[in-house]
Amino acid sequence: MATLRIALSTGEPAGIGPDLALQLAQRTQQHEIVAIADPDLLQERAQMLGLPISLRHYDTSAAARGSEPGELSVLPLELAATCEPGRPDPANAGYVLQMLDRAVDGCQAGEFQAMVTAPVQKSVINDSGVAFSGHTEYLARRTGTDRVVMMLACEQMRVALATTHLPLAEVPAAINANDLVATLTILRESLQHRFAIADPTVAVLGLNPHAGESGHLGREEIEVISPTLEHLREQGFKLLGPLPADTAFAPKVLDQCDAVLAMYHDQGLPVLKYAGFGSAVNITLGLPLIRSSVDHGTALDLAGRGGADPGSLEFALQCAIDMAGASP
Repeated sequence: MATLRIALSTGEPAGIGPDLALQLAQRTQQHEIVAIADPDLLQERAQMLGLPISLRHYDTSAAARGSEPGELSVLPLELAATCEPGRPDPANAGYVLQMLDRAVDGCQAGEFQAMVTAPVQKSVINDSGVAFSGHTEYLARRTGTDRVVMMLACEQMRVALATTHLPLAEVPAAINANDLVATLTILRESLQHRFAIADPTVAVLGLNPHAGESGHLGREEIEVISPTLEHLREQGFKLLGPLPADTAFAPKVLDQCDAVLAMYHDQGLPVLKYAGFGSAVNITLGLPLIRSSVDHGTALDLAGRGGADPGSLEFALQCAIDMAGASP
């Protein structure tokens, strides 16, 4: 594989994102990881953590190259306000969004082959006056993408979501045939083109306990989910379900499928995070670029203290590299 150039947005500056970028830099990297951050912030944080670091100014005109332990390529952005670990400042919300915008622009221009995102503090961005519900939604708007699919993955499984950040009471009304077709189409095409799975199988969960138990515990399976799956099977999709969520994550089911589609956020993700906590990755499917992310938050209490685990970021980086290598 040719040497890739991957953009790394370092996330909320008062959180563990800068720490994770510095920890990542302690290992030899075959590909060029370009951290988008304030260099002074990285130097200060490295001193707090006792990590050796040599910041290399990112050169857009040079060929991509890997790095030795202790080296990190940096695309500089200046913080708007002084940053203290553990204390987010809404004044730096624009800095956080600038990181994302620069990574998106670079990916769309072919400068970067993928982007990896460290966690952001959504509440702080909203406190600054910018409506922000999450990376997934922001990147969809930023790239003009009508529909994206959130998928989390660990070594044991991949779990995509039919609905994302909705109150539970609003989920049933959001499960409809058109959206399920669109979501399963994006999921199938992404498994084919990003993960090089020629004919993927997806296990689809029911919405209700026991997948509705023949209508006694809800009719969404009978009226919406099952007819939609049957329609897609006629189009060549390989689908299991709708399956009861309480038994769908058994090995005998997971061994038959390449991904699971859960109907709502907390139906599928607790199982995945239990199985792969600290080493799972969040992937946005359907974007015109490759984006992966850690599966955890900003951990403000750990910032600058040396207790952050880089496992999820390392896995997110490897997933981005693998997807870039598999993409046509």
